[in-house]
Amino acid sequence: MSEQAIAQASKTLQNIRAEISKAVVGQQAVIDQILIALLAAGHTLIEGVPGLGKTLLVQALAKTIQGTFRRIQFTPDLMPGDITGHAMYDMKTEQFRIRKGPVFTHLLLADEINRAPAKTQAALLEVMQEQQVTIEARSFPVTAPFMTLATQNPIEQEGTYPLPEAQLDRFLFKVCMDYPQPEEEIQLLQQVTQSCSGESLDVSQVNAVIPPATVVKLQRTAAQVQVDSKIHEYVVQIVSNTRQWSGISNGAGPRGGIAMIRAARARALLNGHNFVTPDDVKAIVLPALRHRILLSPEWEIEGHDVDAVLNNLLSQVSAPRD
Repeated sequence: MSEQAIAQASKTLQNIRAEISKAVVGQQAVIDQILIALLAAGHTLIEGVPGLGKTLLVQALAKTIQGTFRRIQFTPDLMPGDITGHAMYDMKTEQFRIRKGPVFTHLLLADEINRAPAKTQAALLEVMQEQQVTIEARSFPVTAPFMTLATQNPIEQEGTYPLPEAQLDRFLFKVCMDYPQPEEEIQLLQQVTQSCSGESLDVSQVNAVIPPATVVKLQRTAAQVQVDSKIHEYVVQIVSNTRQWSGISNGAGPRGGIAMIRAARARALLNGHNFVTPDDVKAIVLPALRHRILLSPEWEIEGHDVDAVLNNLLSQVSAPRD
């Protein structure tokens, strides 16, 4: 790839970031991770307490890429057909016709995904992995780019169903949204309450930057970012260590390493580079692996944090220097 192509792609991504920031105050690390996941053609699980702007972030992203946006509120009585669609009998034509569900969109927000039982959660497995939905033995592809952004509340556990490991593994990233900084929260209060009598999500200031077709081109560009063999060795060493590290009962599988390479390429492109550096890998270790490992029961009882364990592991793995 030419330097001009890399620079143009990076400039486009910076413009998208700037437009999203018009609606979402602060949370720059979260915005970058969402953009990296989009570039890597991956899906994202966003964990954070209510009111941090998760839905607003997805709506703003959808507007910047001129993409369609659908939101599904996951509840205990939600059925798989409510997500994927179903066949219904048409009285006029006396034939069955397919009614496609909200999953047929560019950006799908699965709000509070852990509120629905495993059977309903599993309705997303096929489309997240194969970019298609099977209804009545017929396969229907979703329009590219397709990205699922699921949210869950890390505090409230009553009436929730933990996501199965197979479901978690489908997510490229698990992004943790934290409270804004005090100065950011002041700006947020001023922005949201100015001339507003109610609480509504406002993305009117966000401008469209690129069409969905350009997002697909950017994803192809990210896939061409160079990765040295030493970077592959570095990633494998990190993933392998999760399988034998003290305090980790289940380590990351090969999909974890694949996710890290895809994400590191996307981060390099976001920063205007045509090659992956060790810093790109270090920056995506936590979102790429925190949902792919399980701490041992003893360490969980003692209150150890997954991110702290991964940071400790990362500090013990030597990064390539040349």
